[in-house]
Amino acid sequence: MNLEYWYLFPTAIGIATIAMASGVEGATFFTPLFLIALKLPPEVAIGIGLITEVFGFSSGLFAYIRKGLIDFKLGRMLLLVSIPMALLGTWFGNIIPADVLKGILAVGLFVIATSFFKSPDKHTLELLDEDIKNTQEKKELQTCITDKNNKTYYYTIYNRTEGRLLASIGALFLGMVSTGLGQLNGFYLIQRCRVPSPVAIATSVFIVAITALIASIGHVIQFAQAGGEELQLVFNIVIFTAPGVLIGAQLGSIVATKLSQEKLERAMGILFILVALLIMAELII
Repeated sequence: MNLEYWYLFPTAIGIATIAMASGVEGATFFTPLFLIALKLPPEVAIGIGLITEVFGFSSGLFAYIRKGLIDFKLGRMLLLVSIPMALLGTWFGNIIPADVLKGILAVGLFVIATSFFKSPDKHTLELLDEDIKNTQEKKELQTCITDKNNKTYYYTIYNRTEGRLLASIGALFLGMVSTGLGQLNGFYLIQRCRVPSPVAIATSVFIVAITALIASIGHVIQFAQAGGEELQLVFNIVIFTAPGVLIGAQLGSIVATKLSQEKLERAMGILFILVALLIMAELII
């Protein structure tokens, strides 16, 4: 065990706290950190970022399972396309030239940043939920979810093909550059698939957590095949980031209640634009 990366433990706590509070995939923060600050090769930075994210998402996933808000039937439907596409993405990430992979990551960060500026506020989500309820009242509702507080959500899932297509695209980018599925999935399930927002958000976390787990296994296999110093490097970093994100995930739920979600999301948008510009500047120089 090498203590060279001990500082990643407190760093991971801080990043995971912000990620959980803002609802952003942890790898969206960790991958650029490993790429820019630690100067790791893109495929290594992406793999470690994804592995680290799995530990943070596990905490959020268990919380939503306890709340009883996950639509497992919808989750299975989307996982059938997201898992193979994520594995395909990990394969692409291993054969694509490093500079091209950095460029794809930079573009992905720009897309994620713009999504923050367009993300709906609480009032908009309430209006969408009310619209979903009103437009589906006269239809034969196919799904019934009752949470632990005995609140029941009745709805029918629309635009299933679009949902599968979007999950496929997001999963491909998740496997390839470690981020993209969560940002593409969440609001789309509400707006197009007409799933009530509490169920849509919880189900999105379920889909991302399982897909990220499978994709990270793909990266672990690649690291194991490489062996030697690369595998040891992965271990030396994850041994500090994994416990850090587990702690940060718990703190994030507390921080989320103290900060303005709108201001936090806009700050994240600005941050990711700056990081994307930094990565593009490195490529140009």
